[in-house]
Amino acid sequence: MHQITVIGLGAGDFEQLPMGVYKTLKNAEKIYVRTKEHPVLDELAKEGVAFESFDLIYEKHDEFLPVYKEIVDTLKGYAAHDDVIYAVPGHPLVAEMTVELLIEEEKQGNVQLKIEGGQSFLDAVFATLKIDPIDGFQLVDGATFSIHHVNMYNHLLIAQVYDQFSASEVKLTLMEKYAPEYPVTIVTAAGSSAEEVITVPLHELDHVASISNLTTVYVPPVKERKEALREWSTFRDIMSTMRGENGCDWDKAQTHESMKRYLLEEMHEAIEAINEQDDEHMIEEFGDLLMLVFMLAQIGEDDGYFNLEDLLEGAASKMMRRHPHVFGDVVVNSVEEINANWEKIKKEEHANDDTATPILDGEYREASSLQTSYNYQRRAAKLGFEWPEENQFWWKFEEELSEFKEAVKNDTNKVEEFGDVLMTLVNVARLYKISAEDAMLFANAKFAKRFGALEKKIQAEQKQWEDVSIDEMLELWAIVKEEK
Repeated sequence: MHQITVIGLGAGDFEQLPMGVYKTLKNAEKIYVRTKEHPVLDELAKEGVAFESFDLIYEKHDEFLPVYKEIVDTLKGYAAHDDVIYAVPGHPLVAEMTVELLIEEEKQGNVQLKIEGGQSFLDAVFATLKIDPIDGFQLVDGATFSIHHVNMYNHLLIAQVYDQFSASEVKLTLMEKYAPEYPVTIVTAAGSSAEEVITVPLHELDHVASISNLTTVYVPPVKERKEALREWSTFRDIMSTMRGENGCDWDKAQTHESMKRYLLEEMHEAIEAINEQDDEHMIEEFGDLLMLVFMLAQIGEDDGYFNLEDLLEGAASKMMRRHPHVFGDVVVNSVEEINANWEKIKKEEHANDDTATPILDGEYREASSLQTSYNYQRRAAKLGFEWPEENQFWWKFEEELSEFKEAVKNDTNKVEEFGDVLMTLVNVARLYKISAEDAMLFANAKFAKRFGALEKKIQAEQKQWEDVSIDEMLELWAIVKEEK
């Protein structure tokens, strides 16, 4: 097995090439280069240095990864017979996928690898932009980066932005967080005699004609909190500030117990937004729910019991643990098997509890008796305590309704019997995959809207409630129902 020596050509022109790298290249009989599109190679060619590029491989594939894999396979083939010198733009260990793949091959014992220096484009870019990386920076690949991994408070450098199409993709990704007018700087051939630096609004990023394979896009860190409202850390900082020394007295006074009523209210409003199928309303209401979770986490942190990271770790580990068919090698063929696995894993998680946990433990909901009834009956049904036939659900409802009517007639046990009626109705709702809680919320909202319209009609007639008969009310109610 012969050696593959990887050399970096630097980030700019021939004048920036280190002397040691120059001598190695000058004395080599033949050099393989990932691409000939580099200013150093033009000068070396004038001095008679022979090299072979892999540019033709790019034309064979629609994606970069197959290109890089074929280059590596080709280099392995050459190294089977002789030592190989392979030159790449910049520094071999900075944003160079072929070198990453070669390193993996070396770990598997398939190649013998030596990596020599070369100036990274980062050095020149930092100097050109006059920024200190100690302040915090991120280097990402423009072809693959996710906006969810970007920290808006850091310097952001985006490599692999080599043409207008890739610039357009980067622009669209950045605009998921940054405003269209946010300034970005396009640096091409940093540190060389051909260096070009242009600052434009983000939405014009793909309009710049000078973008090439030597281009890096720089996004400066945000300076004000209002510029980073799509950043998770900003939201957390807002919660901390609200409960901080100079924060809001009302927020500082809240406890987990005092926040329960707001959780319930916001949950109901979120459900109403879902029922309305109103995206803007859902954004607002889901945001309110998220705000409450952050607030509750901040209270826990202020009290010294837990923080937001504890919530994230607990929820993330549970989801991964209970989804082995997604995050592991378990194979499932139906939703029923997924549910069975879920219950099995839950049981295993509690296997070492000191005392046996009652089956219905954890299903009670203090804020909603309807939801509690739904939870109890759903849990019991999972254990087989369930009517086998659909008509039996209705038979049970009719039986309980008859018993309630008898209780009303005899003025005995009315509350108990009416509760039984409600419970059978909740069970009927569950049979048809309806949440009784959601149904009641929807009915309440509908009634409130219609009654409000009825109130406006009575006011429009300049009447008082006591002046309107029940027949008139019902007539107006029928009109309201038609309108609403």
